Amino acid sequence: MTSNISILVINCGSSSLKFSLITASGDQLIQGIAEQLGTADAALSFEREGIDRVISISGADHKQVLDAVFGEIKDFAVAAIGHRVVHGGEDFKTAALIDADVLAAIEKNSSLAPLHNPANLVGIKAAQTAYPSLPQVAVFDTAFHQTMPPVAYRYALPEPLYTEQGIRRYGFHGTSHAYVSRRASQLSEAPAPHGWVCAHLGNGASTCAIFDGKSLDTSMGLTPLEGLVMGTRSGSIDPGLIIHLISRLGYSADEVDGLLNKKSGLLGLSGTTNDMRELGELAADPQSQHQTSAQLAIDVFCYKAAQSISAMICALPTFTGLLFTGGIGENAHPIRAQICGHLQHFGLSIDTEANQTRKPAERCISCIDSTRQVWVIPTDEEGQIAFDTRQLI
Repeated sequence: MTSNISILVINCGSSSLKFSLITASGDQLIQGIAEQLGTADAALSFEREGIDRVISISGADHKQVLDAVFGEIKDFAVAAIGHRVVHGGEDFKTAALIDADVLAAIEKNSSLAPLHNPANLVGIKAAQTAYPSLPQVAVFDTAFHQTMPPVAYRYALPEPLYTEQGIRRYGFHGTSHAYVSRRASQLSEAPAPHGWVCAHLGNGASTCAIFDGKSLDTSMGLTPLEGLVMGTRSGSIDPGLIIHLISRLGYSADEVDGLLNKKSGLLGLSGTTNDMRELGELAADPQSQHQTSAQLAIDVFCYKAAQSISAMICALPTFTGLLFTGGIGENAHPIRAQICGHLQHFGLSIDTEANQTRKPAERCISCIDSTRQVWVIPTDEEGQIAFDTRQLI
C-alpha cells in the first residue's frame, strides 16, 4: 500500500459525526466534525490542507452529512473505510471486515448501546452505498477489553444473566486506551513488558489496566455509566439508590436514566457546569456563589479518579506508570497534580514544571527519581482506527 492511498475513518455519534482521511504515514489530509445533526443549527466544520471551512447543513441527518463528506474527498485515493462501532458485545475481540454477519451482530448489540450502535450502522450503510467496492472495517470500542479475565468482567449476579442476557462488564474507550498505551511503550525506556494504567479523562472518563498491550481491567462496565465521575454521568453508585429513587421518590426508569447520565457528575455536584475549565475558574473566584460547589466537584472528580487508578494497579503484574489522556487529562495540569497527590504510596511523583508546561505533545512529567513514570499522551482514536483497519486489510 503506497503512502498516497488513505484510510477514511468515520465515527458516527448519536447527534454528531467525525471523520478523518489518514495516510499510511499517519498524516491527516482532511478532518472534520458535524454536530447538532437533525436540528436547524447543524453544521459541518472541517480542515483541508490547512484551511478551515464551515458548511451549514440545517436539518441534515447522518446520511446527508456523509454525502457531503464523500463529495469533499472524491479527489483522493481511498483504500478502505474504518468505522468506529461502540459495542461489539462478546462477538468481536478484534476489528472485523464488515459483511452481512458483522452487520447483524452490530444490530444485535444495539440494545447495549442504543444511542450509538444504530448511528454507527447508518454510517456503515451510507459508506457501503457510496463505495461498494471498498473494504469496510468495524473497529469496536469494546474489542480491546475482550482480553479481560472473568474476575474482571463478571458481575456477582446469577449465571443466566451472563450466559443468556450477556450482562457483564465490557468497557469502552478501547481505541483510546489501545493507542495511548502503544505510544507509551514506544516512548518509554523502561524494560518491557510494560504495565500501564491509562486515565482517559474528559466529559466521558475511564481508567484501564494494560499489561503487554492487553487490557486486564477497566472502569466502565455494561454501559459507559460505571466507574469514574464524569461530566454529566454519576459514575459508580450504590445500586440501592436506583431502588430508592423508583420505590420511594417515584422516579420512572427513564427519569433515573436521565438523572444518572445527563444531570449528575460534575454538573450535578457543582450545580452549574460540566466544563472542567469553568469549574476551575469558579473555584478560584472568592466572589462566586458557586466557589464551594465547584471546588467540591473538582475534589470528588480527582479523588474518584485516583481511587480507580489504585484499583487498576491491582490488576497489573508489573506497574510501569500512569498515562493521562483525553481533554482533561491532556490539558488540565492542576487536575493531574491533584490526582497524583492521592497516589504517592504507589511511587508516583510528578515534576511541577514539566506538569505545568502547556504543549500539545507527548511528554513524561514524572520526577527523575520517581519510581514510576507519568506520561501525558494526546489520544488519537481516529489514528488507532486507521491503524487497526490497515492491520486487517
